[in-house]
Amino acid sequence: MEQPISDVQFTQEDIEKNKVMAILAYILFLIPLLAAGESPYARYHANQGLLLFIGALIINVVGGVVPFLGWLIVLPLGNLALLILAIMGIVRAAQGQVKPLPIIGGITLLK
Repeated sequence: MEQPISDVQFTQEDIEKNKVMAILAYILFLIPLLAAGESPYARYHANQGLLLFIGALIINVVGGVVPFLGWLIVLPLGNLALLILAIMGIVRAAQGQVKPLPIIGGITLLK
């Protein structure tokens, strides 16, 4: 049986070694999975980055398809919210924190 992400132990050594990979996870989530896939810290932030990527896909597809309201409200506000979440994630990764992002942070896709 796999451990939930909240039960994973993040060592200080792992955090310091993979801080850059964790930061890159919010820009392109695939990089830390390929370069530091064995690191729980990098995988945690890659999961958060993947959730942001999926959120961006959904917001941009819905905002692009729905006329007027999608173009004028969903796209700008949705993308602004995603940008804020990405910045929050980058700051937390740089500080060595393992704290879920608001709204989407409780979802675990990568174990």
